[in-house]
Parts: sequence; structure tokens; C-alpha cells
Amino acid sequence: MITLKEVTIHKYKSIETDQTFSIDNDVTILVGMNESGKTSALEAIAKTNYFQNDNAFEFNTTYDYPRKEKKKMDKSKDNPKAITLKFFISDKLKEQINNDIGNNVFTIKEFTRTTKYDNSHTVGNIKVDYSKFVELKTKELGISSKALNDKLLKVKNVENLDTLIEEYKEDTYKDGLKTLKKYFENVNNWDNPVSEYIYRKYLQPNLPKYLYYDEYYSLPSKISIEELQKDNLEEEELKTAKALFELADIDIDELINADEYEDYRAELEATEATITDELFKYWNTNNNLDIVFDIEKVEKKINNNQHTIIEHILNIRVKNNRNRVSLPLKNRSKGFNWFFSFLVWFKRIQEDKHSNYILLLDEPGLNLHASAQNDLLKFIEDLTQDYQIIYTTHSPFMIEPLKLDRVRTVIETQNGTQVSDSIQDKDPNTLFPLQAALGYDIAQNLFISEKNLLVEGVSDLIYLQIISSILEKNNRIFLNKDITIVPVGGMDKVATFISLLRGNDLQIVCLLDSFNDAKSKAKLDDITKGKIINSKNILYFDQFVNTNKADIEDLFAKDDYLKLFNKAFDEYENIKVKDLNQDINQILIQIAKIIKKDRFNHYRPANQLAKMGVDIDYFSTETIDNFEKVFEKVNSIFSS
Repeated sequence: MITLKEVTIHKYKSIETDQTFSIDNDVTILVGMNESGKTSALEAIAKTNYFQNDNAFEFNTTYDYPRKEKKKMDKSKDNPKAITLKFFISDKLKEQINNDIGNNVFTIKEFTRTTKYDNSHTVGNIKVDYSKFVELKTKELGISSKALNDKLLKVKNVENLDTLIEEYKEDTYKDGLKTLKKYFENVNNWDNPVSEYIYRKYLQPNLPKYLYYDEYYSLPSKISIEELQKDNLEEEELKTAKALFELADIDIDELINADEYEDYRAELEATEATITDELFKYWNTNNNLDIVFDIEKVEKKINNNQHTIIEHILNIRVKNNRNRVSLPLKNRSKGFNWFFSFLVWFKRIQEDKHSNYILLLDEPGLNLHASAQNDLLKFIEDLTQDYQIIYTTHSPFMIEPLKLDRVRTVIETQNGTQVSDSIQDKDPNTLFPLQAALGYDIAQNLFISEKNLLVEGVSDLIYLQIISSILEKNNRIFLNKDITIVPVGGMDKVATFISLLRGNDLQIVCLLDSFNDAKSKAKLDDITKGKIINSKNILYFDQFVNTNKADIEDLFAKDDYLKLFNKAFDEYENIKVKDLNQDINQILIQIAKIIKKDRFNHYRPANQLAKMGVDIDYFSTETIDNFEKVFEKVNSIFSS
């Protein structure tokens, strides 16, 4: 019910200046070289609300504050800020709050939480309409009056409220005011007690907890149960082992003192079956494997061999059902061990149905083959149904080329680690995995030439190619033959393509629909400000028609596009120009209103045009002139 929207790391290890980056609702990827600061970013987030008590996940100025500034900080005696997180409140949670405190008393959608180096927290933007709260509550209790309301507005805590109650003799007032005590507990002594109540009662309990995981949490092949009993968990692999025992719901004390192990073997076998089934949903490299657990007693000599004790060992083995051979877990590949160990660790938090978790994965699948990394991506995508995920990588196979908007770049500079929302870094090593991921996708889908006209989708490509051919055949201005039309797969990917393809002596012009997405427009504005592309090289279809918003379909006269639409969508009654709402600029929106859909398949009319093989007489003069103006402008930019 609360999602993480933005991170600002103030000072942490290699991060020396404020670094702010947004967090997606599903997956956010931190991409950078080794030692660039990716892990530091994950650690800083994890330390704000780790899912279990762990000293390793608390801020410590000795280990975490940037070293070259530490002496200055020590002398100042300050308690510096480490990180600020911005959260989004769901409508469902807001409804719960308003049902308690009154409608429209609490209207904010976002709030911030800052963690300092002493691991204390401050909260910002928890605003309520205190006057409205008082007015609604006293009216609800039947004791509303200007005098009482004015007095209540000055109440800051329960003590103040008790003093106010003593002023009244009527039971109606006394009993009514006593019901408001819970709102004025003000445990944290805020200026506004109702804001404090909302945070303590609704927001703080729903804050996301963080699970951090890296390769060091891999399970060993043999686990001494006595070592677990000592709770000596300095080694990360022993922490994962403890997670395994908790997952299997095994009581270590009873296990050690029992003579019969069948009940515990049953628990382990049930766990191995669950984990095996989950593992092979996504591990397609070898489906002939099973996880096998076994507990054995081992005699151990102590005190210079004077005494013998029994040590209980859990063996974790992997059995190949094809050749019927089992091997210790450590003898399997590092990639398999990572994936299996992560499932154990992850299954532990799945048992907690009452908390909200964000998964922080440091270089997941680093030792996996490229195809297995693809399986891991599918696993991560499935997890986004229930979790936000932030992971680091420098592998191109852990980046989906059609979702590059998830990427945040991390580079090391003279001023410390820099984290960027947009892919504008000039460091070729940082960009390499992104270029490799994009290049792999491009190699399978399209060719890039020296002159590239970037458009949003395949329908744009079809319309431009067909109309250009018609104009060429009729000795009109058409798109120059040395220009390649490149569909990038959506408005949100335009800025990414420009950033990644620059610097290769390529000419790029964009021909785009009018922006409806402020985030995509901001990214494009950023790269023009950064002089990555000249603003004159970005064209919009509304420049060629008499409306302030337009898509490529608006280059067609209304009658012309409706002919294509009606032929492509025979499931609807034919739409005529008089049926369109003339107060709406874009014909796509006009049609969507008529057919009562938010969106329809824009490719079908384009595909219909491609199948028809029409000539210039099929279109009105308005349509032909509009496309000709577009081609003339594009050609002139590439020629300048």
C-alpha cells in the first residue's frame, strides 16, 4: 500500500554529494562498472528499514561516511543525513485513513522519510487539515462549537486534552472528548498530533521492508546444526542456513535432543519439494535435478580427544535423475548455487504475509549463462506482481532492451559516485552493457544506417514508407532513399535510443506524436539541454497540421483515415466524419470515444493500407500535401 518512488542518497561511502534517482513501480536497474558505487546505493536503501535485526544493516559513521569528509564531520559533532526516501501512498490506504479521521482531512499522496547516521528518522510532508479534523469530529460527537473547536486546535497531546476535559462538567462533552484521546497520544511529540497519529498508525506499519541479497549468502553443502544453535551468524552462508531451518519450521533444540528424526525428515522433505518445484519453474538449464536433504550424526572429538560428542549435520545434495548421481551443493555450478540459495532466502520473507517488501539484489545471476540469466529475468518479472525490485548489474543479458527506461546509470567521478535517471553518461564502459543489450535487439529487428529517422512504432514506418513511395511515383517530394526509418517501440524509448546511438557519426532526426507523457518529454528535454541532440532535429506531427496536438494519423484528412479504419475494423459500424467530436484534436482519441475503448490497435489500419496497394488518387489533396511537407522538412534537416 506504500511504494518507493524516489531515493536521495546524501552521503554514503563513495557517494559524496546528493544523488537523486527515481524508482519504478516494478523493476529499477542500477548499471555501472565494478566499484562504481552500485552496491553502496543498495546498502544505503537497505539500512533504512531492514527486514530483520542485523548490525550489518545499520548506518555507522566509521564504516559508511565518506572517509575524506569524516574528520570534518567528527569535529562538527553533527548527526548527518544519510538518505531520504520518497514514498507514494495508495488510494486504498488513503481511504482507510480518511474513514478514521474524516474525509479530505488527509489529502497528500507522497511523503518523505530521512534516515540519519545515528539511525534515527525524520518524516516530511505528513500534512493534515487540522481545523477540518476538529470540525468533523466535534460535529460527529454532537459537541461542535466555535469555542470548543478553537480550544481543541491548541491541544498537542493527551495531557493538554485531559486539561481541556476538566473544563467541562457535562458528560456529553467529557465522554465525547475522551473518545478523541487516541488522536492526541503524540508519542513522537510532533507539532501536529493528528499527523503523528496517521504516521504511527497507518504509514509507519506499512513502510516497505528491505531484503538485500548477494552471492555471499550462498548455502554451504554441510551445515552443523550445533553451530546454528549458537546463533553465531557472522558468515552470510550461515544466515542463509538459518533461513532454511526457519523455512522448514525445525526446532533445533528438539532436533538435537531427539532420538527419532522422522518428523524432522518429513519437514525437510516437504521443504525440498517446495523449493525444487519453485526452482525448476525458472531454471531451464537442466530439469533433471532434485534437491535432497539429509541429517546425519557425526562423532566429534574434543578436549584433546578426551571426550566424544555427537554433532548433527544437515547435508544438502543435488541429485541428477538421469544418471542417478548426487553431488554436494557446492559441487554444482556457482550459478545454480546462487539461484537455489536465493530461493531459500526469498521464501523466508514470503512466509510474512503482513509486511510489504522491496527486494535489493546485488549482481543477481552473475555466474549464470546468458540463457539462464534470461530465465532469471522472467523470474524477476513474475516477482514484480508482489514486490518492487532494485538490482545492480553490468551484464547486457540482465537488461531488457525494450525496457531501458528502468535503467539508472552509476559512474565514479572525481566528485564521488554519480547516479543518473537518464542515460546520458559519456563513460563508454558504463554504457557498454546497455549498448550491448540494445545492439543485440537491433541486430535481430532492424538495421541502423548513417541517417536515421526515429519514429515511435511500426505503424509510423508503414505509413511513411507507403506514402513516400506514392509521392515518388508521382514526381512529388518523397523521403530521401538514404534515410532509414527506425521504429523505437514507443515514446518513452526515444530519449534512450538517442543517448545510446550518439557518438557513432550517425545523423538522427525524430518525428514524433505530441507528448502526453510528462516523464518522456522531460527525458527528451534533458538530452536537448545536454546538447546530445539539437532541438531542431526533433519534429512533431502537430507542426504540419492546424492543431496543437497530433499523431501521424492526423496527417490524413479525416475522411481518408476513416476509410482505412472502417476497412480494417469491420466489427464496428462505419464511422463518418460527422460522428467525430470536433472539440477533440486527435482522430485516434475521437474514434476511441465512439467505440468506447481506451485504445485500439493502431497497426491494423496501417497494415490495411499496406495490403491495398493504392495510388495517389485514393487520398485527398490535404493528405498528400501534409505528408509532402513532412518529407520536405525531414530531408532538409538531414541535408543541412
